[in-house]
Amino acid sequence: MTPVLGRLGEGRGVEAGPARPRLVALLTVHDRKALTLACLARLTDQAQGCGADVSVVLVDDGSTDGTGAAVREAFPAVQVVAGSGQLYWNGGMRLAFQVARAQDPDLYLLLNDDTHLAPGALARLLATHRALAAARPRPCLVVGSTLDPATGRQSYGGWRKGPRLAPGRISLLEPGDAPRPCDTMNANCVLVPRAVAARVGNLDAAFTHSMGDLDYGLRAGRAGCELWVAPGFVGECQANTGHAQWARAAMGARERWRRVAGPKGLPPAEWLVFTSRHAGPLWPAWFAWPYLKTGWQALRSALAR
Repeated sequence: MTPVLGRLGEGRGVEAGPARPRLVALLTVHDRKALTLACLARLTDQAQGCGADVSVVLVDDGSTDGTGAAVREAFPAVQVVAGSGQLYWNGGMRLAFQVARAQDPDLYLLLNDDTHLAPGALARLLATHRALAAARPRPCLVVGSTLDPATGRQSYGGWRKGPRLAPGRISLLEPGDAPRPCDTMNANCVLVPRAVAARVGNLDAAFTHSMGDLDYGLRAGRAGCELWVAPGFVGECQANTGHAQWARAAMGARERWRRVAGPKGLPPAEWLVFTSRHAGPLWPAWFAWPYLKTGWQALRSALAR
């Protein structure tokens, strides 16, 4: 654990400006009471000296473990919004975004409750935003990168697109000592200025759980915004998405297809929207590939048995 934490770095306070920005942190949660309370405690601690006025909109999407009541008791200033229980990540964050936009804050912080913020992370994101706003003519999102505490490897952050004929081949971008430009993002910890929200709007209702953040980042670029990865790692978050969810050899064909086509995988209708929108002229091939690969893996597994 020590080498991992050593790569996180320390945040530095935001220099005083003409006014303190108003920041609303957005979270959507479901049945992870301990994680949610720990996340809010770290956020509250960091809000004290970060140089912004911080509030929180939290969507409790049908938790059965008392998450909503526990948050109201421990953090009475947090605005808890009840979800239907079927919103998943994208739907819950859409609702939180919608509620927060009525407050017209200067900044939104998209945050997952399983993101363990490093000391000073919020101040570092705000300092990066302020530096970029002073230097860049276009509005800029600031993407925070996280490490997987189990492996010490990067789990989430900013992504770069592949070459023109293969834009669907994206790669995770490791943060450096200075901000680095990227093409899209995971929204585990992302600072979104009001000017970006005004151009891009909310997360797209076409998506249920995954892909909504990647789509948002790509749409932001098309809308004339810039995406920058903040220096260093802002915290830890265990990697829990991707191809590994349905690629394990021991998994049966029915379970494999259930996972790949389920709301946390690549639902065909949603994957069609994403690939046709962002994967370039060869998007039909990008659309078909994961399903063909899953079918081949299922067949190979069945033959092996």
